[in-house]
Amino acid sequence: LPWGTGRNADPSVCPVPMCPLHPRRPESRIWTVMLLLGTCLLYCARVTVPICAVALSTHFSWDKKQSGIVLSSFFWGYCLTQIIGGHISDKIGGEKVLLLSASAWGFLTVLTPLLTHVTSAHLVFMASSRFLMGLLQGVYFPSLASLLSQKVRESERAFTYSTVGTGSQFGTLVIGGAGSLLLDWYGWESVFYFSGLLTLLWVYCTCKYLLSEKELIIPIDYLMRGLSISKQSKVPWKQLFKKAPIWAVIIAQLSTASTFFTLLSWLPTFFKETFPESKGWVFNVVPWLVAIPTSLFSGFLSDHLINQGYKTITIRKFMQVIGSGVSSIFALCLGQTSSFCKAIVFASASVGLQTFNHSPLLVGGQDPAPEPLHFSLLFSPAPGVICVYLAGYLIETTGSWISVFNLVAAVNSIGLCAFLMFGEAQRVDTDSAYMDL
Repeated sequence: LPWGTGRNADPSVCPVPMCPLHPRRPESRIWTVMLLLGTCLLYCARVTVPICAVALSTHFSWDKKQSGIVLSSFFWGYCLTQIIGGHISDKIGGEKVLLLSASAWGFLTVLTPLLTHVTSAHLVFMASSRFLMGLLQGVYFPSLASLLSQKVRESERAFTYSTVGTGSQFGTLVIGGAGSLLLDWYGWESVFYFSGLLTLLWVYCTCKYLLSEKELIIPIDYLMRGLSISKQSKVPWKQLFKKAPIWAVIIAQLSTASTFFTLLSWLPTFFKETFPESKGWVFNVVPWLVAIPTSLFSGFLSDHLINQGYKTITIRKFMQVIGSGVSSIFALCLGQTSSFCKAIVFASASVGLQTFNHSPLLVGGQDPAPEPLHFSLLFSPAPGVICVYLAGYLIETTGSWISVFNLVAAVNSIGLCAFLMFGEAQRVDTDSAYMDL
């Protein structure tokens, strides 16, 4: 395994001799950095279309509804590989699944501009391309959850998840800054080339310097074992779905993901249309620049308060109030302002505070479903499809961006209320397995 095995584990790090789950710290830190970069490049590829949305709409003569179809089609594919991604990662190793998927989405990103010259059905092609991109990227976070849950101590999970999760903001920042400049200088095609080639470079460096040739080989029997689900590993659906805390986490996660994807997809278009004289590298960079330290701080704060003796569920709910409740207030303010500077402040506050959801949901998701496979099964970005498309529909029919930010606040409120009312963090026994609720 890439983070150290029983024969090379450092006894000074783990008090249990030859423990396979706690790698040597230097190696662990290298992998943490590489996974952070992987998450960064995941979002670089994911945000290429939102960054280029206005240019693509102009180039292909799309209206807001058609843009909404392209933007939301990503999440249709993203929904379908959550389960299989987590399951295969548990069987053959999360690092292999991550690298295979990254190779595929890197090539797809590079080829997308080239293939638009082959077909005249640009709307169908771009929607299909984004759907395939969603399929490929859907395995990433379940694989990451599988990998980290096996390699990271429970007391360090929140900070580690927040650190790696910061790559989402960092990636959006990178593609927001560099992509905006490339868009202005060389056109929308260059943004796709930039993102895809960087992803392929990351895959090459990871394979060459962090994995041995033996570790890169996936025997066919391992792959078949990963595709099959034994009776012992089947998820106890009846037991899970009878528990209100499970539904609380699911609803909160779906609400948070939906609003995050809506802001991620439409904020560049909002700023470009509302403030046409503004610079893309400003509004595509500043909110995500703010989100990086807030993400790290939220993970540190959550771990610190829990280690100080506060109840886990109390901290989870406190972080959720900030991540969903307070961030929604700034989203509502964003729809009301006519000042570019205030809009930047409100957008930065809304996006930045949403990172406080990493602790109660990404890490708290391990409470109701400690096994990586169960964790990946419980979360799906399906409502993101609806919200992203609905946002485009509302803009096209009402002509007002206020309706979009009202939608964000309303969906966030649903998830927040569910988590505050029913969220728990205690261990109970089901018929087939112990599940943290």
